[in-house]
Amino acid sequence: MTAPRLARLASRAVIAVSGPDWRSFLQGLLTQDVETLAAGELRFAGLLTPQGKLLYDLFVAGTEDGALLDVAAAHRDAILTRLTMYRLRAKVDLTAIDRPVIAVFGGEAPGGGLYADPRLPALGARAYDDRTTDADEDAYEAYRLALGAPGPADWGSETTYPIEANFDLLAGIDFKKGCFVGQETTSRMKRRGTIKNRMLPITFEGPPPPFGAEVLAGELRAGEVLSGRDGRAMALLRLDRIEGAALSVEGRPVQVERPEWLA
Repeated sequence: MTAPRLARLASRAVIAVSGPDWRSFLQGLLTQDVETLAAGELRFAGLLTPQGKLLYDLFVAGTEDGALLDVAAAHRDAILTRLTMYRLRAKVDLTAIDRPVIAVFGGEAPGGGLYADPRLPALGARAYDDRTTDADEDAYEAYRLALGAPGPADWGSETTYPIEANFDLLAGIDFKKGCFVGQETTSRMKRRGTIKNRMLPITFEGPPPPFGAEVLAGELRAGEVLSGRDGRAMALLRLDRIEGAALSVEGRPVQVERPEWLA
């Protein structure tokens, strides 16, 4: 059995949610079902704008008396403010707490306080307690990118529809759960089956192109580069323009690499 690596994700922070109405409160806001969330279970979700754009990503970790929200540290205060705005008369407590977010990846994760990552089995697990780490966040991000799974640096805030960021393929949207903020647009995109853009990894020689660099199919715009590193990056691509096309970015040839889970 290959031992996993552990990395503390400094870019993530935790909000504790509790109170008698916590499930119904989150259920009406998030793209993911929380009514059936069990203690020890992790679910991936998004908080959308009313127009259906992805505002914030988050993980919901079930606990014995509520849930932990695993969110971008840079947005935790803003998320707390937005959740408080939606709270109204709901009996729910929202508290920023000092908990580490640990990614356990690249091997067979042992049991004990771990939450299996719901997006892909290969992404391992997460933990919300102090553990000895042997990798840094950059190593985890490289591992995630190698699997072709986009991250917060790719979808930003209020710029992308969650389906474009593959939330529907990475267990980030429950289309059977009923209403949530931005649900109408999200459901319509899925129902029509005409998804024009998706995030896909691209490969190339050398350093990554700058964020936002144009991907060309011949002379036609086929998308834009997102986050990346030497030899590999994520890109938001027009699906109707990349099949069989010779793609380039700033004069350099690039190739689309479709992950197995997206095939």
